[in-house]
Amino acid sequence: MKVIAVTNRHLCKEHFLKRLERISKAEADYIILREKDLEESEYFALAEKCLKICGDKLIINSRVETAKTLGVKAIQLSYSDFFKYEKEPFEKIGVSVHSLVEANKADSLNADFIIAGHIFETDCKRGVEPRGVDFIKEIAQNVKAPVFAIGGISLETAPLLKNSGVAGVCIMSGLMSGDNFEEIIESIKLL
Repeated sequence: MKVIAVTNRHLCKEHFLKRLERISKAEADYIILREKDLEESEYFALAEKCLKICGDKLIINSRVETAKTLGVKAIQLSYSDFFKYEKEPFEKIGVSVHSLVEANKADSLNADFIIAGHIFETDCKRGVEPRGVDFIKEIAQNVKAPVFAIGGISLETAPLLKNSGVAGVCIMSGLMSGDNFEEIIESIKLL
C-alpha cells in the first residue's frame, strides 16, 4: 500500500524541513505540501525548499501557480478547484472527494488519483462523523483512478483498509508528530 505524507508544520516536534527529509528517506511515496495558513509568497519559499528535499515526491496542494513556476509535476486540488484547473499541464492531478458522485465525476474527467475521506475519526475533523471503510471501498470499486484514503489513518486503522481496493493512504498527524513515523510508513507499505 502506498503512503502519502500530508504536511502540517505546526505538528512537528522537530524542525519541519528536517522531518520532511526524514519522511522522504523513510520511503513515503509522495509528500503533499498542505500548509494552508501561509501567504502565497511564504508558501512559494517553503515549496522551493521542500522541492530540493523531496524532488519528484512533492505534490503541491492547491497552489497551481507555485507548482507551475517551480516545475513541480504533481498537484492536489479540491473537488471544486479541479474543474478550474483540470487542463493544466501537470503529470499528476489529484482530487479530494467526499462522495461517490464526486469520485465518479473526477474519474470521468481523468483525475490521476483520488483522495477520499475522512475515513476514521480524526482530530482534524473533530465531531464530524467519519465515512468509514465501506465508503472508501465503494469508491475504489467504482473508479479507475487510484484511490487514497485520508482521515484517522494509523498503524491500528490502516489494516482495516487492506482489502478495500485502495492504492494507499494519506497520513498527517502520525508522520508529522509521531516518534515512530518510520515504522508507520514501513508497516503500511507492507499491507
